[in-house]
Amino acid sequence: MKNILKFQTIFLFALLAITGCKKDEIKLTYDGGTPPVLSTVTGAEVNYNNADATALTLNWTNPDYMFNTGVSSMDVTYNIEIDTLGSNFTNPAKKVISISKDLSYSFTASDLNDIMQNQLNLAPNVEHTLDIRVVSSLTNNSAQLSSNSVQYTATPYVIPPKVAPSPSGELFIIGAALTGNGDGWNNPVDASKYQFEQLDELHYTLTVYLYSGQEYLFIPVNGDWSHKYGCKNTADQPATGGDFGYDWSSNFPAVAADGNYKIDVDFQKGKYTVTKQ
Repeated sequence: MKNILKFQTIFLFALLAITGCKKDEIKLTYDGGTPPVLSTVTGAEVNYNNADATALTLNWTNPDYMFNTGVSSMDVTYNIEIDTLGSNFTNPAKKVISISKDLSYSFTASDLNDIMQNQLNLAPNVEHTLDIRVVSSLTNNSAQLSSNSVQYTATPYVIPPKVAPSPSGELFIIGAALTGNGDGWNNPVDASKYQFEQLDELHYTLTVYLYSGQEYLFIPVNGDWSHKYGCKNTADQPATGGDFGYDWSSNFPAVAADGNYKIDVDFQKGKYTVTKQ
């Protein structure tokens, strides 16, 4: 009898120990939030003289993401989306600015001018209306909430070109990429093959055969090494183009494969593109 009581006592304590270690699981569920309310404060007019002045400030409310455990303590990401009015934020060229935690963002006149001309490709000296909204989200873009949209009207201004255009009004390509060997660096080059067509003061184009594994440069005066157009760092520059500058020291990188390429040079934006034909 004593052995039976002893066994029952041990079993009871073991059962209590197992029961005491088991905790109730709380499943976290998302209960929703409130779409941010977006408002604007306008400042300086968008023009060249106000380039560094604040032209527009966006303010929005916290979406107050809620879970069954209460208000979320996770960081919220906000994407500011800027598009042309009527595009309904579907334009592939729309501007998206991602920020965390803050409930406000300001733009200088220069910022807005750059977005309108270089991002949205809007014509200067013409009034345009922008459509702006804020989209909030949690981790991995989950639980997205879109604010109301607000409109902002401004006229982008013409700015000096980012890169000084060719003083000669001419532009030539030179380098080993033209011949596949060092002979391509002989200066002058054959203008009938290697001179760019000038579209206007700030834009040039040329379709030319380039050899892979070989670099090149642009020069403003055929037969003269006094000045050249290059990139900052050959190793960091995409073969498809990018930023360039006057007397920058590095050659443009080689293309991936031999073939005909169209090279477009934009002094206004300080960019060139290389497109296989």
